[in-house]
Amino acid sequence: MAKKKPEKPRHELTRRQRSRWQQQKRRQRIILSVAILIVVAVLSVIGIGVYKGWYVKDYKPLHETVIEVNDTKIDMEDYITMLEYMALQYESSYGINVTAELMSFLTESAEMAVEQNELIRQAAMELGISVSDGEVDEQLNSSDPPLSKDDRDLVRTQLIVQRLQDEYFEQQVPTYAEQRYIMAMFLESEAQANEVKARIEAGEDFTTLAGELSLDAVTKGAEGDLGWRPQDVLPLMIESPILEESAFNCEVGVLSQPIYEETKTKAVGYWLIEVISVDDTAEPTEAQVMMMLLGSEQEANDIRARLEAGEDFAELATEFSLHPTSSAEGGKMTLSPGTMTSAFDEFVFDPEVELETLSSPIRDVATNTDGGYWLIKVIEADDNRQIDDENRDMLKNDALNKWVEGLMEDPENKVVSYLDDEKTQWAISYITGG
Repeated sequence: MAKKKPEKPRHELTRRQRSRWQQQKRRQRIILSVAILIVVAVLSVIGIGVYKGWYVKDYKPLHETVIEVNDTKIDMEDYITMLEYMALQYESSYGINVTAELMSFLTESAEMAVEQNELIRQAAMELGISVSDGEVDEQLNSSDPPLSKDDRDLVRTQLIVQRLQDEYFEQQVPTYAEQRYIMAMFLESEAQANEVKARIEAGEDFTTLAGELSLDAVTKGAEGDLGWRPQDVLPLMIESPILEESAFNCEVGVLSQPIYEETKTKAVGYWLIEVISVDDTAEPTEAQVMMMLLGSEQEANDIRARLEAGEDFAELATEFSLHPTSSAEGGKMTLSPGTMTSAFDEFVFDPEVELETLSSPIRDVATNTDGGYWLIKVIEADDNRQIDDENRDMLKNDALNKWVEGLMEDPENKVVSYLDDEKTQWAISYITGG
């Protein structure tokens, strides 16, 4: 049988020891309580700092609803993504640095784009067209360089638009239509158009003359050869309500008479200028002139002849000048170098310029004027020709644009924007780090 271990004698605490022990426990509790209070206080200060410095300053505004499209709420972060994207597009396309000023210019466009993209997404879903998250991720990762998750909504819209064109609008555009093979050029005056017409009829090449003389960028670049076109395509290529109508009513194989179009803009004009005085002592130099801008050399020569015959410059400038300010001021203006174009300045501020002497017409390709004459020749006609891919793509894009315009104008679509100057300025500051 195992022996029992002897019990150790128990020592009773004295009253004094017990008192000291109790005091020590109280001190420990006090120290622990103070430590807890300090930790809580520090965490509270940190929490308030985070709340004020991050939640209130960044997180809350970023997640504030700024636009509602029907039942969908769009927050500030999505708007900022669009605004920054548009600014970067301007930078890459035009070489313009992304600045607060540029983004201020783009705020309304970004707002409209966000609204439009959401309307497209909703309307596409009603047509049974959507894009999965997996398809968006694949597109993000396949881009070079890969796009970030911030671009998800933009990529989704691009994929939806492509699917709308491929699946929906593909069915809306015919595959066969009446077409014309069209040659065309745009010239500055009836006199020039008649001269060019005579040269073509004498055997000169239409394309060579169009490439040299046409004042419309598309026909100049194509050397007058617009190829086979169905109706509704030419207005998408060239800003002209006259060209298509005339082309589809021209006699096949016959060069047209000059066809006037009053509203089409061309990159050329002709100045008539009379320098009254030049003040070289002013800073900068100032010249007092009588001036008017005409749309063609023919018109400029006609007006010059009337001035030399004694007609009043102010009256003719008021009636005929295509430069708004000179027309309003009766031709009389005071200008400094750099105010007008280089062609204008080279004449006015030439040290050898003869004062109070009417200039010959001064051609200026750095200014725009309206009006000119078409020469058109329809080479062939086909009442039921297959539409090629280029023309069909333009027609599909046009149908898509009209469909989107209809969504934006549809009173059934409820679009509400809460963006104001304060919010757009906050967005710009957030992007620029301000």
